[in-house]
Amino acid sequence: MKKKLHPNSLSRPVDRRSFLKGGLLAGGAAVGAGLLGSGTLARAQGITQESGPLSKGDIAILRFLAAAELIEADLWTQYAELGGIGANPPIEVDPNQTLNNYQIALSNLDPDGPQYITSNWKDELTHAAFLNAYLESRGAEPVIFDEFETLPGSTATGSTGIGRLTNIMNLNVDTSFYVRYRSLENPDLGATFPQAIILKGVTAIPRTDADFEGRSNPNFPGNDHVQAIANVAGFHFGYIEQGGSSLYGSLIQKATDLEVIKILYAIGGDEVAHFLEWVDFAGNGVQAPVAPFSDPISGLNFPDFFNPLNPLIQPSLIFPVPTEFKPNLPPVSMIRPLSDKFGGAVATIKSFTQDGLFIGQSQQFFKTVQEMAVAADSAVRLTQ
Repeated sequence: MKKKLHPNSLSRPVDRRSFLKGGLLAGGAAVGAGLLGSGTLARAQGITQESGPLSKGDIAILRFLAAAELIEADLWTQYAELGGIGANPPIEVDPNQTLNNYQIALSNLDPDGPQYITSNWKDELTHAAFLNAYLESRGAEPVIFDEFETLPGSTATGSTGIGRLTNIMNLNVDTSFYVRYRSLENPDLGATFPQAIILKGVTAIPRTDADFEGRSNPNFPGNDHVQAIANVAGFHFGYIEQGGSSLYGSLIQKATDLEVIKILYAIGGDEVAHFLEWVDFAGNGVQAPVAPFSDPISGLNFPDFFNPLNPLIQPSLIFPVPTEFKPNLPPVSMIRPLSDKFGGAVATIKSFTQDGLFIGQSQQFFKTVQEMAVAADSAVRLTQ
């Protein structure tokens, strides 16, 4: 089934590698020269020196975040190629261009879904490119992952066929975030949460052209099989972006340089904006008219979360429910977790690994990102 693109759609996604390598990431630079000197100026709780070398801790934080953004840029590139505006066929957009069944299924969750995917993808590209360029501007080494872009991706029409850094075709999506943000309890204080829906060993994009097809559902355009893939993607979008929200919130507490703090706050805020969109988007796949339905090919079942109504998975509760920060203070609506134990760099890599994002990656890749994660979590805010 075909559907026309919105006439105000963006043009096709540009090549990820050419974007990242074009000037901003070209070449290398010497690693920053240790701790800031005694001549720097201390203001508030951070040290301001906007042109000199950064502390080792700030470099470790920025390098890990650059790595995380490269990982995000890679997975969002795969989503943009097959589900974003301008994808399949990959030509300049015109009002008569048609949507593939995956884009239709994503549009069933939100008519602007393909546009949001493209926008999120472009945001992650800018985050990665900016962080690497900023590292170089402050005399530190950027993060280059080209050698690890070796994983095979989808062969469905629309995929560029380039080597990938991540694998989004065999995911174990952690959907507990959906419950966590509707709960009064705080993971930083030891609370744990069940899965909102079980999504194990599933693909979030069409793997081949066969995945575009399936039995038709009379309730909405498209078909059950590709709709199930789109629903998985919706929950995976939310999982990825809530992780970024907590990651920036965790690491900003360790940063020293005030300009670095400004950057972490600004990009972290963009990650929160992404998360709020995708948690709403995911909820549209588990309510009428899309749900309930079952995919006879994958066996996935998507119930209607409104029937019966459970506040812990209520789709219309898209803003964080107030939670406990300290026992002697009233509940507050906030991002959580914010501790490095649950939301920091090491926790992020562990979660991404459990998610299945790195299935097929080399041991050198795991060693590299783990060392970067440990260094970031070990950063300590300096004062003078």
